[in-house]
Amino acid sequence: MGNKPQFWLRNGHINTIFTSQFRKVADTPFTRERISTPDSDFLDLDWTAANSDKLIVLCHGLEGNSRRPYIQGMVNLFHQRGYDTLAWNYRGCSDEINKTKLFYHSGSTYDLDTVLKHALNKNKNKYNSVFLIGFSMGGNLILKHLGESGHNLDTKIKKAVAISTPMQLKDCSKQLKKGFSKVYTKNFLKTLIEKVHAKKHLLTEYDLTKLNKVKNLEQFDNLLTAPIHGFKNANDYYHKCSSKQNLLDITIPTLIISALDDPFLDTNCYPYEQSKQNKNLNLITPKYGGHNGFCINPFKNEYLSEKLTKDFILP
Repeated sequence: MGNKPQFWLRNGHINTIFTSQFRKVADTPFTRERISTPDSDFLDLDWTAANSDKLIVLCHGLEGNSRRPYIQGMVNLFHQRGYDTLAWNYRGCSDEINKTKLFYHSGSTYDLDTVLKHALNKNKNKYNSVFLIGFSMGGNLILKHLGESGHNLDTKIKKAVAISTPMQLKDCSKQLKKGFSKVYTKNFLKTLIEKVHAKKHLLTEYDLTKLNKVKNLEQFDNLLTAPIHGFKNANDYYHKCSSKQNLLDITIPTLIISALDDPFLDTNCYPYEQSKQNKNLNLITPKYGGHNGFCINPFKNEYLSEKLTKDFILP
């Protein structure tokens, strides 16, 4: 498989939309497990078992879930090679609204930590190697968690991959206000606002009538994401939760894959200098791929992000 997509896929928007909307992936049979969080909420985890001592943990993107094609493509890839997989759903992302006023956000590494501790404690002595794979917001969560953990990271976590990661959140927020990228913003806001209305009984202290005037993610984050999760405003949230500032503290081999034509990413989301300073970081920036796209040839099920991830993780 080459690295250059078919000619009609050499456009960031086309590759993004085609892979998101038209890729067909067979769902590997999974077992769903619901776990409790320390604040009495819940998370839904989808497991596939191959009786392995190796586990792949997958983190989806904004308004995604464990059934998205980019998640299932990676699940199939590693399940077929004898790995157990765990694709977890963020709060409110598994077809059932969560119990607390909290949602999920780009810096909610506490939930990722809960998932990892549960997986390792539940299967004590089973897994000797755990690998993390995150897409978009999920990539930011993983990179932030790795940097925050530093040398205290569980030694069973061996490698990580972050794909299409908006690691400089403020700049990405601006990027999603431009041109055709406004379409992605509109789609995100539609489902985010639906979830807010679904649990408005938990959010009585916030003026939800202002949702009618929200036109972009920064406005949504100022109105709800920031105050609900303890940030002063959207800028404070973006500053504290952007993973780029955590990259130099990552202590395990980590692959970062971001296409240069990604319509979500600003130039500040390509950590060239950090990858030079931290030998654990491996940065690959293909010319084409869009956002969570990376389709090379859909008729042969060839996706560059999956090939690069497989080559990085497999021994």
